[in-house]
Amino acid sequence: MYLGLDFGTSSVKGIVMDGQQKIVAVASAPLKVSRPFPGWSEQNPEDWWKAATVVVKALAKPEPKAVAAIEGIGLSGQQHGATLLDASGKVLRPCILWNDARSFAECNDILAREPRALEITGNIPLAGYTSPKLIWVKKHEPRVFDNVAKVLLPKDYIRYRMTGTFGSDMSDSAGTYWLDVAKRQWSDAMLAAADMRRDQMPELFEGTDDTGRLTPAVAKAWGMPKRPVVAGGGGDNAAAACGLGAVTNGEAFFSLGTSGVMFVSNDRFSPNAGKAVHAFCHSIPNAWHQMGVILSATASIEWLAGVLKTPAPKLTAALGKNVTGPSSALFLPYLSGERTPVADAQIRGLMMGLGHETDAKVMTHAVLDAIAFAFRDCLEALEAGGSSIKRVMAVGGGTKSELWLKIVSTVLGIPIDLPAAGEVGGAFGAARLGMIAATKGDYRQICTKPKIAKTITPEKSASAAYADAYGRYTQIYPAIKDIKRT
Repeated sequence: MYLGLDFGTSSVKGIVMDGQQKIVAVASAPLKVSRPFPGWSEQNPEDWWKAATVVVKALAKPEPKAVAAIEGIGLSGQQHGATLLDASGKVLRPCILWNDARSFAECNDILAREPRALEITGNIPLAGYTSPKLIWVKKHEPRVFDNVAKVLLPKDYIRYRMTGTFGSDMSDSAGTYWLDVAKRQWSDAMLAAADMRRDQMPELFEGTDDTGRLTPAVAKAWGMPKRPVVAGGGGDNAAAACGLGAVTNGEAFFSLGTSGVMFVSNDRFSPNAGKAVHAFCHSIPNAWHQMGVILSATASIEWLAGVLKTPAPKLTAALGKNVTGPSSALFLPYLSGERTPVADAQIRGLMMGLGHETDAKVMTHAVLDAIAFAFRDCLEALEAGGSSIKRVMAVGGGTKSELWLKIVSTVLGIPIDLPAAGEVGGAFGAARLGMIAATKGDYRQICTKPKIAKTITPEKSASAAYADAYGRYTQIYPAIKDIKRT
């Protein structure tokens, strides 16, 4: 048996699967985000540990024998979070999360101190990354900074609590901005740019590696007498790719969730920093991946639902099922700033083209179109970085809207495959990595693609109109980016 734990922003999810990759138990526990000031986003690491324990107990309640038979555990987690520990392993302050925007100015500090930053990392520094967070802590919380003995990513803090060891995998560590991504090792130059040292970093592993076993105390508390090995695991998207079988060159998927991700697996390091492409290591050895990231995907439709005081499914259902062309309004979905392709933490959204005739349907349609256009931005940025994407799989809550998928397919000009019902996400990918670490199996044989339930194809009759609308969409950001911001 194998356990996968996925530490998201809003919940911890766990699955148990057997040797044939059949899911035998699933459980989750909620998490809360603290936002003490505008642009801040934090969590208490102890809450992750408590939620993990709740999940394991919930899995064991119906399947105690399955949990007792677990031999390998994989971890997946939200990336970039700065979990700061002192020399005794005590957490020094709440973890600063991936979607925290306070350290946007510190990104410029990194580039000023290390002119080779883009060359070493293959990425531009973003406020969400770990490195600028530590520079912010040094400036604003110097006593905390002076006591930092280890910096761990969220899932790696859980690894520490599980095994007593400090370790991280390549995919998650690539998002710290301290990794030489091509060489898959810590960069002393990038660490120095943030006044950090190697001894403050965890040991690096591949996602398929064995990083240690559960401590006897945790194994007893969790009812796992075999003291299973804990795999390196992966950042949430790299782990999800393992769950979807996106582990060979050119295999791609997009996630239509709170945020949006366009992911493609690469057999070589393929950066495109100029368009804010995330070029990271994969969870599997000798592989990398590119990501285009949209900060507000389904979050945009949920925002509109809140404004209109109408549930999002009701708003989208009112549009019907057929794609006839774009909305008469245009929406820029930069509600929390944006990553790909503009890398601007301070920009905010815009709805334009409004008239007396504009109603809820027009605005809903504009939001759906805008996320499709944002994915088109990502696709073009990935392809400019050397990838060739002919079709994609789709996952995430937004895929429940077939109309939305039809719009995205039409805007991208490629087919979209929907996996059959079942587990394919980060927790499942993590369980697969746990299986590989425990059995020394071949990831190509274990991380296979799921069965496809349905394929969505572009609506050719609307393609030209959408191409024109996308052209107008791409003019919005350059036209407003220099307007004074508060």
